[in-house]
Amino acid sequence: MNELHGKVALVTGGSRGIGAAIARALAARGADVAITYVNSEDRANEVACDVKERGRRGLALRADAADPAAVAGAVDEAAELLGRLDILVNNAGVFPVGALSELDIATFDRTVAVNVRGPYAAARAAARHLGDGGRIISIGSNVAERVPFPGLALYALTKTALAGMTRGLARELGPQGITVNLVHPGPTDTDANPADQPQAQAIAGLTALGRYADGDEIASVVAFLAGPDARYVTGATVNADGGWAA
Repeated sequence: MNELHGKVALVTGGSRGIGAAIARALAARGADVAITYVNSEDRANEVACDVKERGRRGLALRADAADPAAVAGAVDEAAELLGRLDILVNNAGVFPVGALSELDIATFDRTVAVNVRGPYAAARAAARHLGDGGRIISIGSNVAERVPFPGLALYALTKTALAGMTRGLARELGPQGITVNLVHPGPTDTDANPADQPQAQAIAGLTALGRYADGDEIASVVAFLAGPDARYVTGATVNADGGWAA
């Protein structure tokens, strides 16, 4: 697998979970990969080392997705240090859970800043570097399609917003040959949502396949959208959710 040879990717929130799996998948397909992180410096450096062990250049950059200047700076720094930018994956996010009465406006503002404004700021900065064949791929959530439990309204709101952004940017950037797509993962086994937690069986039961995904299954969908075989796919929402929304 070398379809991304010569390409440079930036994955926000790439130090763990789905983001780390995406970074490794893109590197395995030939891309040089930069990732951003906030607190997990050791884990971010570990992912960058994994990229390098695959024979590619790897870079870990600290940037809080809630800070638009930091996000834009990371995009520009990745393009400068790695010589170009071809692929942006908006993966960084926060996952607030709580009733309407429990989640205050400060939590609302922080969640929107990370989950919506961050991807917008990253896309805005990346558009200055991406050329024909460029890719912007955002990571949404299965709860943007179906919300079966209370306490997820704020999170679902932000992930649903990405669908509108994706369609709008696909129209705006299409004339430049840049595709923009959205992936909605289903329940995925990560540190934040382990497949062995007490409620995991009930969550898995809401999918058609009856199980959690692993990070590599989501990463492979992102890698496809980043590659040449997806060059005519844009403005799309891809549900990699095990049939959650079926």
